[in-house]
Amino acid sequence: MNDAGASGPLDGIRVVDLTTVLMGPLSTRTLGDLGADVIVVETKSGDRNRSMGPGSHEQLSGISLNLMRNKRSLSMDLKSERGREVFLDLVRTCDVMITNLRPGPLGRLGLDYDSIRLAKDDIVFCNAHGYPSDSEKADAPAYDDIIQSASGIGDLFRRIGSEPSLLPTLVADKVSGMTIAYSVLAALFHRSRTGQGQSIEIPMIDVMRAFVLTEHGSGAIPEPPVHSPGYPRILTPARKPQRTVDGWINVLPYDGSHYEALFTEGDRLDLLNDPRYENARARMSNSDSLYRDVATVLAQHTTAHWVEFCDRNTIPATEAASLDDLIAELPLTEHPAAGTYRTIPPPERFSETPPSVRRHAPLVGEHSHDVLAEIGYDDATIDALQEAGVIHQP
Repeated sequence: MNDAGASGPLDGIRVVDLTTVLMGPLSTRTLGDLGADVIVVETKSGDRNRSMGPGSHEQLSGISLNLMRNKRSLSMDLKSERGREVFLDLVRTCDVMITNLRPGPLGRLGLDYDSIRLAKDDIVFCNAHGYPSDSEKADAPAYDDIIQSASGIGDLFRRIGSEPSLLPTLVADKVSGMTIAYSVLAALFHRSRTGQGQSIEIPMIDVMRAFVLTEHGSGAIPEPPVHSPGYPRILTPARKPQRTVDGWINVLPYDGSHYEALFTEGDRLDLLNDPRYENARARMSNSDSLYRDVATVLAQHTTAHWVEFCDRNTIPATEAASLDDLIAELPLTEHPAAGTYRTIPPPERFSETPPSVRRHAPLVGEHSHDVLAEIGYDDATIDALQEAGVIHQP
């Protein structure tokens, strides 16, 4: 862990992070990994992701150890007038502000875009929340579960013969978080060319509607529709990891030669000239039976046999990993307060400005003094702010 060493492509960019739970913190973690100086503004009790699930420290859950990394924590009371003044002084030193407060609460705090740009006219301001600000649901609370259902994910389960359900991962939060990150990067690029800041709004429902309909709009996209919504190959309960003699694998033959090799190896010569599978369109239309026939073939041999066979025949395949397998591959790191933990490495790979994990997840208010000193506050003023309950530091 190196506070001052490696830096990424966003070195020199400062972000004020007024986000909570997962969507916003993921977006700012991404920017932090890419080199930005991220200052997360928290209440005295800290962000809720600090207590999401178990952890080795009361302020640092297993989730927050990676979600809060590459950030500095400033703990303050934004509901006080003095707290708002301090916050605006911080904003004047920042390039980006990201928040997931709904428009109503943000306005009541006096921290909406019109207010913020008076303090910093070229700031890139991003507000992400559940629904568009010009809709009747602008201030409706929205979490991952709500947005998954509102964006049709539950209906996908219904279309494969199950009861409406939710994906067992926070997909709406995470996709929206990535959308925040790339939108902020685009706005920074625009600012570098024009000098103009701007406001960005990221409604989760719009993000997830676009995400789901990318393939599932399908034949319903033309007007008039030529087919019902849904991408046929995906909408079958048979699309899943396949059982082998000793475990699980996922094999995805992608063209005719792949199926010919697989059916021959599995002694299913009867399928070689089956009209249901004679070309790509036929295989698409008969995805359900095709997946099931492939599964019967794979059940004949071990996982190792099929991995070697698929590699030799250039058929896309992988042994199905468990969460335990994935976690065991992560590198170990020492946190000064939470002890040993596993770091989820940044997924981006740059040839010249690689991302890095430079800072451990902070405790609540760990950097309150340092941040305020950087923006011009002397020790006496900082101590007075703490005495008045405007800021908090350990």
